[in-house]
Amino acid sequence: MSTTIKLVVATHNEGKLVEIRRILTEDLGADADRIELVTAGQLGLPDPVEDGVSFEQNALLKARDVVRRTGLPAIADDSGLIVDVLGAAPGILSARWCGRHGDDVANYELLLAQIADIPDRNRTARFRCAAAFVTPEEGQDGAPYSIHNENVELGDMRGVIIRAPRGEHGFGYDPIFVPDDQPARSGEGGMPLTSAEMTAEEKNAISHRSKAIKALTRSIRRALID
Repeated sequence: MSTTIKLVVATHNEGKLVEIRRILTEDLGADADRIELVTAGQLGLPDPVEDGVSFEQNALLKARDVVRRTGLPAIADDSGLIVDVLGAAPGILSARWCGRHGDDVANYELLLAQIADIPDRNRTARFRCAAAFVTPEEGQDGAPYSIHNENVELGDMRGVIIRAPRGEHGFGYDPIFVPDDQPARSGEGGMPLTSAEMTAEEKNAISHRSKAIKALTRSIRRALID
């Protein structure tokens, strides 16, 4: 009988756990049953200070923190919106662009005001996700545990920023972002859908997080299954 291996998702967001489980099941097939996913929140771990200056650095520091505390392999991600005309801002500051963390409406309203005079053809943007997978050294006894190996992959979802929000789903900047990749159906009046008008399944099929996590599955298979 195969041994089940515990993999910690460095988050307190149970929805992210569900999404990552779906991605691993799609990519690993039956082998995904050999991986038991738990969140840092379920283990009672604190959130580390995200003081990196890039998505990659923040994803790595979250995964490393879990490994050093638990001695278990960990996966973490960090993501945000990159607006070309703003020189890649808001970037890693996406969740607190308005000066308050997690105020989605204030964040996207400020962004819309900042690019109000920008013509539609120049309102290109992309969501970017960095996903990190970190494993511990084997045979250690007691925290802090050492890092054995780490890998980071990136995923982008390209699109444009519209002028007014549409849609009730999603979170963050989803109501003002229209992805280039669209599902078969269209919105009202034949308009392309914002991320907030898509179902969870439609968005996950093209999302930056899905692309980054899928790119990690080869490393996860090699480290935990093969």
